[in-house]
Amino acid sequence: MTNSKPNQHNVSEGEDTSLRSLSSEDVSQAPRGYCCAKSNNPADGRGRKLHLFQMLSLPFIPIFALIVQTSFLLNTIMNTRHEVMEIESQVTKAEDLGKVVTRLQLERFDVAFYVYTESHHQRTNVTKRFQLTDDALQNMSSWPLVSLIRDGKIVYLNKTTFQENLKEFRENLSKNETKMNDVLNWYTAVNAAMLEHLTSEIKETDNSGVWRFLLSFKNLLKSIENIGISSVYGVNYFGKGKLRSEYYEKFIRHDAIAKDLLNTSLNYVVKMRSDYEQFSRSMPNYGKIKYQTDIIIQNKNRTPNYNESLVYFEAIAGYTDELRRLQRDLRITIREYVDENLQEAASREAIGIATLVGVLAVSPVIIWLVRNAVATIQLYAANLAKKAKELKREKKKSDFLLFQMLPPSVATQLKQTRQVPAEYYASVTIYFSDIVGFTEIAAVSTPLEVVTFLNKIYKLFDARIECYDVYKVETIGDSYMVASGLPVKNGNKHVTEIASMALDLLAGSTQFKIPHRKSERLQIRSGAHTGPVVAGIVGSKMPRYCLFGDTVNTASRMESTGEASKIHISLEMKKALDSIGGYRTEHRGLVEVKGKGLLDTYWLTCKEGGMNRTVEMETPAYFQEDEDNEPVFIKRLRSDTYY
Repeated sequence: MTNSKPNQHNVSEGEDTSLRSLSSEDVSQAPRGYCCAKSNNPADGRGRKLHLFQMLSLPFIPIFALIVQTSFLLNTIMNTRHEVMEIESQVTKAEDLGKVVTRLQLERFDVAFYVYTESHHQRTNVTKRFQLTDDALQNMSSWPLVSLIRDGKIVYLNKTTFQENLKEFRENLSKNETKMNDVLNWYTAVNAAMLEHLTSEIKETDNSGVWRFLLSFKNLLKSIENIGISSVYGVNYFGKGKLRSEYYEKFIRHDAIAKDLLNTSLNYVVKMRSDYEQFSRSMPNYGKIKYQTDIIIQNKNRTPNYNESLVYFEAIAGYTDELRRLQRDLRITIREYVDENLQEAASREAIGIATLVGVLAVSPVIIWLVRNAVATIQLYAANLAKKAKELKREKKKSDFLLFQMLPPSVATQLKQTRQVPAEYYASVTIYFSDIVGFTEIAAVSTPLEVVTFLNKIYKLFDARIECYDVYKVETIGDSYMVASGLPVKNGNKHVTEIASMALDLLAGSTQFKIPHRKSERLQIRSGAHTGPVVAGIVGSKMPRYCLFGDTVNTASRMESTGEASKIHISLEMKKALDSIGGYRTEHRGLVEVKGKGLLDTYWLTCKEGGMNRTVEMETPAYFQEDEDNEPVFIKRLRSDTYY
């Protein structure tokens, strides 16, 4: 026998789903694990203080988060500004170093020309060029690690020793003790050390984006450096008519490096490419430089021509002067870019500080406003809680009565959607019973005795069907109608549920004594049938859950054509029981059924392997009655203390 209580379970579930409102009383009675689990009513007493604290904490959390976020943002802005200031220092060092490298390149150019012409010609005043280089060296804020090779050893020079060596080198020039190769090697080594230091000073991953300009600046310096080196070998070619293989190799290498570095520099800064293309179109000797460079690359023997070497030298000098003009413009662009970043960082820092001060100033005002709002809400909540409690009490009354009249699932759906469409059930089992001789008993009894009699027998039946997955459809007079398999489908269990229930009700009825006729025993006539039905809500006033279909009529005919203290079942139900097993039946034979003709029917006798229950079950408390025969659940509806 199934020991489930679906009706009670569904009633409680229906109550939960039907009550959509939440009052302060609900919160104060919340189970463990809720935020107000210690019965603190937010509308009164200690709970009110706790609720006030929670509501004040609510705006404080985002305010605190905003303060923390603003502080972190301000810290980030200050770090960014610090980085930009470091970049400014880096740019200053790069500019100073770039000026020195440029001065040394120009000095090398003029000294090479001076040495090549054997002190007969000066492209510019060499003494003045020396002074410009010395001024650039004097203005340097930091000094790189410069290393030179002397007598096969590496010698590291500080600023003072470097200036002394530079002075000594220049004095040798005036004594005509320096050759072209020595000039080239000296300045190349010095500039290489300077450019190496410049490369190490430039950070390629700073957040400002100035690294692109610095790399372009560095590559342009290196390109000019390699152009200057290659031009010395070019002058040598035109002056001597042939380059030795080692000099030719150096010319090719430095010329290729210069072009590659120049192209890289122009790619980093787009504006420089347009400026370069403009001056290359306007420069008179630009095409001649390319032509003479191609001649040098071929390295064919030719007649030495002193004038042609001078023309080449002047053309290269003009070209490098234009590149240095681009370099100066780039230096100005870098300075403007850094200044703009500094101004932006300062502005962001000021905005961050103002935001933080504003948040700190507004926070107390917000908390004070929230406190006033919460106090007003709590006052309103106290009144609302009282009304909600009254509403909840009335709602429970109406829900309790509704679930007595309709299946809980159907009642819940009716409340939520205001309509319950009829539903077809392919297989359910319906049970009918009535009291044998009820008409005679009612004829010799008072109305109060009849009501008392029916109340007691139906309480017994109602208590027993609670143990089965069935639904009590209705009672009309002495007729008792029960169905299984609806409104919640249960597979093929409906057959066994009705069979077990029918045997249980029959066993219980044999022990029942008629209250006002103690000598007489109750006899019921039962019938059941299995088949399809359609179920739905009928009516808008006092709606009822009704079943329709031939199955209902057949089950009713099984009861009306049955016999006292027996359970009359149809062939369909007998086959369903046989497929499941566990029940005994007896063949009754063909019975004339009104509207159906002859039907082959059976008696349901008992369960296999067990005895039927013959003792009375304890009647649930909510069906007990007092002296005035009023059911207890009616008294509960009238009592406010129950809620």
